[in-house]
Amino acid sequence: MIRIAVALVFAGVLATSPQQANAQQTKKVVITTQGVEYLRITPEEMAELAKADARVRLVTPAPERVAEEIADADAIIGPASAATLRAAKKLKWLQVTSAGVEGVLTPELKARDVVVTNAKIIQGPEISDHALAMLLALTRGLNTLIPARANEEWRREGYPLTELRGRTAVVIGLGGIGTQIAVRANAFGMKIIGVDPKDIPYMPFVEKTVTPERLDEVLPQADVVFIAAPHTAKSEKMFGPRQFGLMPKGGYFIAVSRGKVYDMPALVSALETKQLAGAGVDVTDPEPLPKGHPLWKQENVIITPHIAGRSDREHPRYIELYKENLRRFANGETLLNVVDKQSGY
Repeated sequence: MIRIAVALVFAGVLATSPQQANAQQTKKVVITTQGVEYLRITPEEMAELAKADARVRLVTPAPERVAEEIADADAIIGPASAATLRAAKKLKWLQVTSAGVEGVLTPELKARDVVVTNAKIIQGPEISDHALAMLLALTRGLNTLIPARANEEWRREGYPLTELRGRTAVVIGLGGIGTQIAVRANAFGMKIIGVDPKDIPYMPFVEKTVTPERLDEVLPQADVVFIAAPHTAKSEKMFGPRQFGLMPKGGYFIAVSRGKVYDMPALVSALETKQLAGAGVDVTDPEPLPKGHPLWKQENVIITPHIAGRSDREHPRYIELYKENLRRFANGETLLNVVDKQSGY
């Protein structure tokens, strides 16, 4: 009987795959979000994350102890510098807290066996709201009407107002954010053309999609351009002087993803020459936009300090993403929002 029992146990060990055996071990996850106010996880939220799986051990070190704790960490949730990642010798998973990952995708990290996940879609509702808010402020003259309230003037003339219904919007980047921009713009009666390198499935609110190589073909139809593409080596400065020039005179430009995707001097020139009727940018290059920069001088531009992703409802979505990925990580399952490290998104 003893020999049979031993044989059964031995057979059970042999039947356990490396992935299953690894999933059965306790995983140390270091959370580095506490130093950033809008990413900070409350004790109540931390208790909720701890429920993801009993095999996950969450550690929230003080800033001075991060280097010590990440040395044997299996995963990191939150900001991580290149030095931090180098020190995390056992790292298998990095959860980035933004949709963009260009800040962490060093050649060294790309070469390592580390799964990177991002927060795409999490900020989609508020960023798409912000994009439409900037467009509406420009087309309805609110960018000039709101400041005029301080003068207590009731003046109805001199405001060139624009109707969106029937206009064409080109959305560059049909990911989690761009798709939600398209939904909102379509609800205002706009015709939507998407630009994306991937084969986008049929969407009833998008009339057609083209690859980035065909961007110039559709720009002559673009009454509005929304930039929602991630910053990668291929997308850097993809919207420059030629692209602004191809847009119909009097169009609008809205950028809510990354400032390096468009050419800043070209945008300033398009505003100065009235090629554009207006622009709204939440992201710039350089960023923060320095005092004295010529973009500040343009009257027909709305500038916000990279806050489009903030809202009163974003945090619960972060917690749900972290919790589900913690559960999957503990069980050796495929994680949500896995980044293709070679393409950069």
